[in-house]
Amino acid sequence: MTTIAIDILGGDEGSKPIVAGLVLAMKKKKDFKAILVGVRQDVEHLIHKKFTDRVSYVECDDVISMTDHATDALKRKNSSAYIAIDLVKQGQADAYVSAGHSGASMSLATLRIGRIKGVTRPAIATIMPTISGTSLVLDVGANVDCDANNLFEFAIMGKIYAKDVLGIEEPLVGLLSNGEEESKGNETTKEAFGLCEKIPSFVGNVEGTDVFNGTCDVIVCDGFVGNIMLKTAEGVADTITGLIKQNLRRSLVSITGAVLMRKVFKNLKLKVDYAEYGGAPLLGVKAPVIIAHGKSNAKAIKNAVFQAISVSQSNINEDIENKLQKYKGK
Repeated sequence: MTTIAIDILGGDEGSKPIVAGLVLAMKKKKDFKAILVGVRQDVEHLIHKKFTDRVSYVECDDVISMTDHATDALKRKNSSAYIAIDLVKQGQADAYVSAGHSGASMSLATLRIGRIKGVTRPAIATIMPTISGTSLVLDVGANVDCDANNLFEFAIMGKIYAKDVLGIEEPLVGLLSNGEEESKGNETTKEAFGLCEKIPSFVGNVEGTDVFNGTCDVIVCDGFVGNIMLKTAEGVADTITGLIKQNLRRSLVSITGAVLMRKVFKNLKLKVDYAEYGGAPLLGVKAPVIIAHGKSNAKAIKNAVFQAISVSQSNINEDIENKLQKYKGK
């Protein structure tokens, strides 16, 4: 039975949507338990009696807010993020889920749980919608400055996650650049290109459009570029949705057309809704760490919990260590 430590204080909307998401997950899956770190009396009434034997609590009322520095997280030993991470470190929980300060979660996980042997820097990966399915992009914020070796490691970790957790038999890996040609890119990506050629399913450089057109399964970049790309994608999705709504209200014909295309719009919404993908895994640490969006609703938390369970029940850490050793030795 997998046990997940959940920081219920970190989300922008408070504890309720986080606990609501946990309840949704428990209705679907019976193979996990949860340790909730936060104020018990605020949420205990939200959990149905039939799930109470699967939920325990660690009392805490200190939360690392979005305005706090990530570097201060190690000093805040009574914070919900620190305590939840420590439950994983001590072996009382198998995985960690939080919608709180991503930098704090990353710092605590890296320093308290520790890195997988061979990993220089962990990376935050996120799932992006494509025409044919999804793609995995990393790093999207953990490391704003990367060298070629970091990008090489990201490529290996991303491929393993796509195979072991997402179930893609032979994931295609691309290096994000400003052109497909081998000669394109900056000095770091050019050097990384040479290293990534050791990976059998490496397809070479890919451009920004390839993130969404399904050209490859894993897209590798540094955290500076990845985070800007992620926020830009979120903004574009919101803008397109807003424009569609504005134009649909302008005439009876548009409204009629919208009614007829309800299923199309519903499918489109599902594709661009971050809640459908849950959270972003921090790859490269010794235990599953899932970082959810600060504005996560119950559906997003449910899917973040599902991710934590999937990673916990996979052999991803062993596979990452073995593949790093194999490809670095070439």
